[in-house]
Amino acid sequence: MMRNCILPLFLLLASGVSAQQVQVTSPDGKIRLDVRNEERLSYSVSYNGKVLMGDSPLGFEFKGEKPMNGNFVLLDVAKEDGKTETWKPVVRNKHDSVTLHWNEATLRLKEKTGEQRRMDFLVRVYDGGVAFRYQLYGGRKVGNRQIVKELTGFSLPENSIGWAALYKRNYTSSQEAEFMPTRLAELPADTVAGLPFLVEIDKQNYVAISEADIDNYPGFYIGKGEKSDAGRQMLTTRLSPLPGEPEEGVKACFYEKLATPWRVIMIADNPGRFIESEMIRGLNPPCALDDTSWIEPGMCAWDHWWSGEVKMEMDVIKEYIDFAAEQGWPYMLIDWQWYGAYNKPEADITRPAPQLDMPEILAYARSKNVRCWLWLYCTDVNKNDSYKEAFALYEKWGIAGVKIDFMDRDDQDMVNWYRRILKEAAKHKLMVNFHGAYKPDGIERTYPHLLTREGVMGGEYSKFSRRVTPEHNVTLAFTRMLAGPMDYTPGGFLNVPMKDFKPQTPTTVPNTRCAELAKFVIYESPLTVMCEHPRHASGQPGMDFLKSVPTVWDDIRFLGGYPGEYIVLAKRNGEQWYVGGMNNSVKREVEVDTSFLPDGNYELEYWADGKHADKKPTEVLKKKVRVVSGKPLKIRMAGSGGYVGIMTPVE
Repeated sequence: MMRNCILPLFLLLASGVSAQQVQVTSPDGKIRLDVRNEERLSYSVSYNGKVLMGDSPLGFEFKGEKPMNGNFVLLDVAKEDGKTETWKPVVRNKHDSVTLHWNEATLRLKEKTGEQRRMDFLVRVYDGGVAFRYQLYGGRKVGNRQIVKELTGFSLPENSIGWAALYKRNYTSSQEAEFMPTRLAELPADTVAGLPFLVEIDKQNYVAISEADIDNYPGFYIGKGEKSDAGRQMLTTRLSPLPGEPEEGVKACFYEKLATPWRVIMIADNPGRFIESEMIRGLNPPCALDDTSWIEPGMCAWDHWWSGEVKMEMDVIKEYIDFAAEQGWPYMLIDWQWYGAYNKPEADITRPAPQLDMPEILAYARSKNVRCWLWLYCTDVNKNDSYKEAFALYEKWGIAGVKIDFMDRDDQDMVNWYRRILKEAAKHKLMVNFHGAYKPDGIERTYPHLLTREGVMGGEYSKFSRRVTPEHNVTLAFTRMLAGPMDYTPGGFLNVPMKDFKPQTPTTVPNTRCAELAKFVIYESPLTVMCEHPRHASGQPGMDFLKSVPTVWDDIRFLGGYPGEYIVLAKRNGEQWYVGGMNNSVKREVEVDTSFLPDGNYELEYWADGKHADKKPTEVLKKKVRVVSGKPLKIRMAGSGGYVGIMTPVE
């Protein structure tokens, strides 16, 4: 039952002490967040009675102002217990229906002295994590207030293991890196780590730090602060500076009110539980579009970028349209150079390159029941607001969506640019795929035509490096994917053993065919872009699976795994359950609990690593067997291997 109350002085810690403490617990009672309004404003988080996040600072530093991090009067606390929200996602990334439960509190604060600036602190404690955000207000002086530092910290045991994606100190990157396990105490002093930031405190306690609903505010990164006397390491908040500003310069400007993004701390006894979570999406506003009937996820063929043979030629584009049609996929992506010069003053995103007859291409695609997506360079999109004219033109052409690339920033200006693009695309019924992009923040709930984005070190890196290892691929599911959809571009069918792998053209992939198939189940991406050339894939083992695998899901279950070792997920579409397993370089057998299945018998059609898959990674064993719900299922995976299966109920 929801309970509203406003408490003028919520909880006095002890008689005669002016400090105040606000406690909010999760509906299931397992998680507790404490906010302390003492000399400095701070918070801590407990799980099952154990302090995970120690006393951690809150507040801001502004240009030309004193820090705003304490010396507050707690005017009142508005508490709301037993809050529940249920919604049906327009695009079913993980669930056909989402229900979240939480308790919340809003603390209204005002400085005791000086300018007596105001700040509200909003807290939600879910069954599965905590989230908080600030509400800032305009100052007495006319003009913008300028944030130079957010003081939010995260105090964790120094021996905890964090999976850190380390980026450059200039905050301009495509957010494509490995998430490497590192003791928090051993993080470099100049750490700028990307989110989500997964932390293993011990084998029963995990947290994942990220953010949600980024609007008119820069993206944040994890930095390394001071070590405390209690054996804890303080992690700090680093914000992307505005263009032209130094790292210590201005991060965000505002004049009246400003609500910061939610700071999210997911909490569980197993890192796989975070994969099932809808918390980040749930912290975003509901769908902002009146009509969503035109938003259609699906599989997509992709031209020669993967194989290193970019040729904007009519016959090549038609070849990929034929490939999509052959597979029953709804889309084909025409990538860079379709409008000739890009990222140059003369670039024009409304005029196809001279050798291309766009009306003929689109008519051919329609005849094959395939629709086209178009690649765009961000500077060409932004030039003189040319995207407004171009998007209207693409709607007339019948284009399905746009892939916009190379933003490589998440400062306040760029965050706002993303939102302008999404709003304009929606006007013209264009779906969107952001590349060279920052991590997701759940905005796809509000703008569901944003089907996927990059911000991941994906399959294309095999084209020019040895960095995409089986260990990296497994780890992505526990780290980057926690934030939301990722356009990894799976589907490399030229599979080779890791020892034989080298960057080359055409691109080979250092894992088994079944591991490659598993990416289509494990990795979240309602628009899933298949990377391979038709001649390397058509008729090959596993392509029959890619004819049937969906890109949206009605339910998801974590069945086993650990970052860098292996992962097994089950996802439901209709009555069928799809199982995907992906392994690191060490072969293993995994026993999977099937109690998630409704009672009954099932036909299991599976594609597994062949007997010699370690040496011949393209070898696939395909079988059909009967299974009973609740009976353990054994999955064998080669080193760098994988497994996929489809469970269909039978009478």
